[in-house]
Amino acid sequence: MLNQKIVLGVLLLGAIGLVATVPSAADGPELGKELTAMGAIQAGNGSGSKAGTIPPWTGGYSTIPAGWKPGDHYVDPFASDKPLYKIDGENYQKYSKFLSAGQVAMFERYPDSWYMNVYPSRRSACYPEDIYKASLENAATASLTADGNGVKDCRRTSPFPIPESGLEVLWNHMLRYRGEVMARTIGQVAPTPDGSYVMVRIEEQVMWRYNREGMSSANSDNVLAKFYQGVISPPRLAGTKLHVHESLDQAQDPRQAWVYSAGLRRVRRAPQVAFDNPGTASDGQRTNDQFDMFNGSPERYDWKLIGRQEMIVPYNCYKSHNAEVDPDQMIRAGHLNPDLLRYEHHRVWKVEATVKSGTSHLYAKRVMHFDEDSWQPLVVDQYDNSGKIWRVSEAYPIVYYDIPIFYDSLLAHYDLQNGRYLAIGFNAPGQVERFDVTLRDKDFSPAALSRRGRR
Repeated sequence: MLNQKIVLGVLLLGAIGLVATVPSAADGPELGKELTAMGAIQAGNGSGSKAGTIPPWTGGYSTIPAGWKPGDHYVDPFASDKPLYKIDGENYQKYSKFLSAGQVAMFERYPDSWYMNVYPSRRSACYPEDIYKASLENAATASLTADGNGVKDCRRTSPFPIPESGLEVLWNHMLRYRGEVMARTIGQVAPTPDGSYVMVRIEEQVMWRYNREGMSSANSDNVLAKFYQGVISPPRLAGTKLHVHESLDQAQDPRQAWVYSAGLRRVRRAPQVAFDNPGTASDGQRTNDQFDMFNGSPERYDWKLIGRQEMIVPYNCYKSHNAEVDPDQMIRAGHLNPDLLRYEHHRVWKVEATVKSGTSHLYAKRVMHFDEDSWQPLVVDQYDNSGKIWRVSEAYPIVYYDIPIFYDSLLAHYDLQNGRYLAIGFNAPGQVERFDVTLRDKDFSPAALSRRGRR
């Protein structure tokens, strides 16, 4: 764990062409030199047999393919890559030091069907120039609120590029830049142990208010994001619609949520849309705070920063994003089709969260692994109250190179105890993330939710 005093220094960020007055670590690596603006180690990994498994970061990937336009599915820039090796039920112990406990448990639960194709590592994560500049500025000014349930004195993106606590890493994730707006229609499944499933279609819109140009913790009215979610099908679930207003300081203004009930044909407050209550149409296979791997108030956990480590994680998963891949090809008994996933060797920040005394949660412990280049959570192990691993979550991210951002396209929560899982993010022709839509504050009011319900 880094425990460094931040001082001011003038650094040159050659990789992104910025010269700025930014913080550096007095007794450790400096932002913009040994560390990137996001706090990642710029160099590749060490010497000996593992040399070169992690390349240096050279700016990420932001080249828009010829002929691509917004609304098209994102073309795989690394489609010609071939797997370097395969980890399966016979050899996983050889690689266990680079796997989470939950990933190891997946090989033990599904020794004959689960495997990882490990590809060359591509440090593709990248962001717009002003986001790097904001990260550098945040390092000099940002701080947690007194109770750790909020942040202050930061703008547009992750506040703590040199984190000193698990809470700072978590807030880096929750405030990371994901564009300014997004709209998408996606599929969600919760297969039975034999692989049978019903596709649930969900439409979503989100306005990342804090991430917008010119926005900061000081002028965003304590609003991190405003979110809409509506179930389209199947008919037995269709009509349920949800609005959420998420705060930068959860203690000052706790999350506000409203739900439109198709049966009652009215809008009501929904305080249950938080913590370990079941997620939308999830058949009990995820909690509300597992959306985006973790969201909402961190108040029920003690957050411990374990440190930075090397790990084999999902990365550049364009195969699972491809609209030409039918969900039937992806969905298998117990887990997604491993052949349509991609794993790479990267560095991550490891954080361990344990339930505070006097509070409760379905997950007594969560062990989270965040990509050092983007603060995107990639793997999370969730434990039950008896200390056994219960669920293993993986995010399958890609670079949305027109923004650019590094963000998950598909998420899966694997239940090791009942043999089921929940996967959310399936897309189809004409259904893809759009970051160029027009969204306003009034689109996320209770009155707007009522109007959506009557359509």
